[in-house]
Amino acid sequence: MTQTTIHPNRRTLLAGASALAAAATVAPKSMAEDAAATPDFSEKSVLITGTSSGFGRLTALHLARLGATVIASMRNFDGGARTEAKELAAIASAENLKLAIVEIDVTDDGQVADGVAEAEEIAGGALDVLINNAGIGLGGPVEINDMEATRLIFETNLYGYLRMARAVLPKMREKGAGQIFNVSSQLGRIIVPNIGMYCATKFGVEAMFEAMAYELAPFGVEITIIQPGGYPTKIWENGSRYVGDLLARASDERKTAYAAHIQMAEGLFQSGRGTDPMDVPRAISEIIALPAGKRPLRRPVHPNTAATDAANAAMAQIQASVLGGGAYKNWHIAVAE
Repeated sequence: MTQTTIHPNRRTLLAGASALAAAATVAPKSMAEDAAATPDFSEKSVLITGTSSGFGRLTALHLARLGATVIASMRNFDGGARTEAKELAAIASAENLKLAIVEIDVTDDGQVADGVAEAEEIAGGALDVLINNAGIGLGGPVEINDMEATRLIFETNLYGYLRMARAVLPKMREKGAGQIFNVSSQLGRIIVPNIGMYCATKFGVEAMFEAMAYELAPFGVEITIIQPGGYPTKIWENGSRYVGDLLARASDERKTAYAAHIQMAEGLFQSGRGTDPMDVPRAISEIIALPAGKRPLRRPVHPNTAATDAANAAMAQIQASVLGGGAYKNWHIAVAE
């Protein structure tokens, strides 16, 4: 009989690796059950960053097709003349989707403030969901990464997420409800050499937003960290250009010393070719559809999540031992159970 992998919820994670193994597979749903379970997001407003391609674009269309009011943001908008913006707008128009496009460069404080204000105006108040997705991939040994490259990847992958969260949270807290998704990576839990700066930003996302999950528990705002594995999106294709710029600035001595490492890093740009990137939008929509208070803190997404599941389970047990019986007990319960 065909079986499909399910991902652990917060209670499963706290139960540890043995519970993960016990709950690893379930029988697939029938097509009728899947159809009956299709969510209706007609009352939901969703702001997504980085929608020019990849997970962001797919998620914007997927949620809009489920009825949500989607505000899709991208940088270099050029007044709507950017090719990717025009293509997304054309699809929305052809399908009569509630999808608007705004300009947000997540590294720009002013654009974040203005873009979120515009999104909230479209939504008619507090946003229901923010999906932090905009990011860049940048490979190469840590020593090769100069401060220009380091600032770029941290400004985008980590500080950009914080800017967006800080911009939407006042109205979410006032409303007493909201959901912030943060697209992290399996590389936010697992270290791979020659891509250490990318790992560092995603480890930062994991730490920052787990802390925020506890801090926001009293306000009714939920945090979910999405942990994709390798998928055929443009992040590494685009990242190869950043690596080219980085190597052009690097000294000949460092490039010679790390020649084999650089070649290994370039191989990462071809990863994930056999996977379906729609896994991520589907996972996000499934979590949005869950009742408030039942949404998981983390969701690994990939055909093979074994290593990430193990890391998540181990860290969940450690966090429970640290937070489960002290002053933060109730916050931890709200997030982890």
